[in-house]
Amino acid sequence: MLFNSFAFWIFFIVVMLLYHRFRHRAQNVLLLVASYFFYGCWDWRFLSLIVLSTLVDYIVANRIVESDSQKKRRMLLTISMVTNLGILGFFKYYGFFAGELITLFTAIGIPALLPTFKVILPVGISFYTFQTMSYTIDVYRGQCKPAGNLLDFAVYVSFFPQLVAGPIERAAHFLPQVTSDRIWKPEYFQQGLFLVVMGLFKKIVVADNMAVLVNSIFETPLAELSGLEVLVGVYAFAFQIYGDFSGYSSIARGISKWLGFDLMMNFRMPYFAINPSDFWRRWHISLSQWLRDYLYVPLGGNRHGTFNTYRNLMLTMLLGGLWHGANWTFVAWGAFHGLILCTYRLFDQRRLKRIVTREKAAPLSGISHFVQMLLMFHLICISWLLFRAVTISQAWGMLGLMVTDFTFTPLALTMTGMLLFYAGPLIAFEAWLEFQRKSFSLFDIHWGWRAVVYSYALMMCFCFPPPVAGTFIYFQF
Repeated sequence: MLFNSFAFWIFFIVVMLLYHRFRHRAQNVLLLVASYFFYGCWDWRFLSLIVLSTLVDYIVANRIVESDSQKKRRMLLTISMVTNLGILGFFKYYGFFAGELITLFTAIGIPALLPTFKVILPVGISFYTFQTMSYTIDVYRGQCKPAGNLLDFAVYVSFFPQLVAGPIERAAHFLPQVTSDRIWKPEYFQQGLFLVVMGLFKKIVVADNMAVLVNSIFETPLAELSGLEVLVGVYAFAFQIYGDFSGYSSIARGISKWLGFDLMMNFRMPYFAINPSDFWRRWHISLSQWLRDYLYVPLGGNRHGTFNTYRNLMLTMLLGGLWHGANWTFVAWGAFHGLILCTYRLFDQRRLKRIVTREKAAPLSGISHFVQMLLMFHLICISWLLFRAVTISQAWGMLGLMVTDFTFTPLALTMTGMLLFYAGPLIAFEAWLEFQRKSFSLFDIHWGWRAVVYSYALMMCFCFPPPVAGTFIYFQF
């Protein structure tokens, strides 16, 4: 079921009507049944993987707390890591690496004996796998207590609003909300309504309409495209993937509010970032924090010299790219982000030395801030070209077109007009939020103006839907 489908909203209304009539434990039973039903609508066979991860990590975490032996605790943690990464590795990467090895062996004249078969990728496997792994690691580190019973932990793992595309919740933040009574607050309805309406607008109006432009460009042979058309297509994908993913996260947070839960913010106007670190504090925040806390910091972070810091940044981003999918384009995407992180860090270190020497930092002007923001946005767009391209060669060819061919075409003009019509209002609204420094600024204005904004967003959803409703991009990860 898709959040932008009538089937989902019928399902959710039924859950809500029952949910608010029950007490705490019955609510958790209902949430678990609803979550398994929600996931089973995609493919009931893969429910067994969620159940397996749930059982393994529940048992392991409790055994870790009970054990006084550090050796046994490490062994238990290893069991959890091997189980989760083994499941993820097989379903997500086996076909890719087996195919690459066969190609390599064939190229050097060695017979390839690896079995190859089509492996179906379970929806959302990367998200719930990382969530259960973080729970076990945090219990091992003593940063959170294990769940008191299996029901609560199963709800933590499979909570349907964020099950298939995050945000990736931490046990210390989300598990206490599962185990304790939910207290309904009137403001939850207002906040949930804002998040749901904005999420639907981002998905239906922005993302799915941008998908029409993006698909037309990336499915057209390079010989039939101009550089300007490719450029507008890349801009369109930037807003497609942002509207799609942040729209999902927004709806997930909104319906969770209506159920009495508070999910973490996963996006915070990322295209207004002025450097790569700022971008990753705004984009897919739950994943970037996960990679920081469970990969970058354990590798050594920035504690062991400049070379090791750059190495750790590159390794973290390469693995972050591979997390998105089994394709060399994702590896290239991760490598590109690692490269710009290292480059910006190098220049920041030099700038810091100059500041120390002068004993005073020159404040950024408005123009300088805008230039840095514009530069960062275009670097991100280059990375999205790598992300969306089917092959590295397609990405390279499109990049070449963008810098060598500036032929003006009617198609480029039409695409630009569509981009401004569908994404322009979102850009303007988020610019207002960004520079006002407010997350829920609509609550500070008269209810009449709020009604106008909601009416406009819903009118656009009903009057300008895409030709074909699209699934959420991050379901494939």
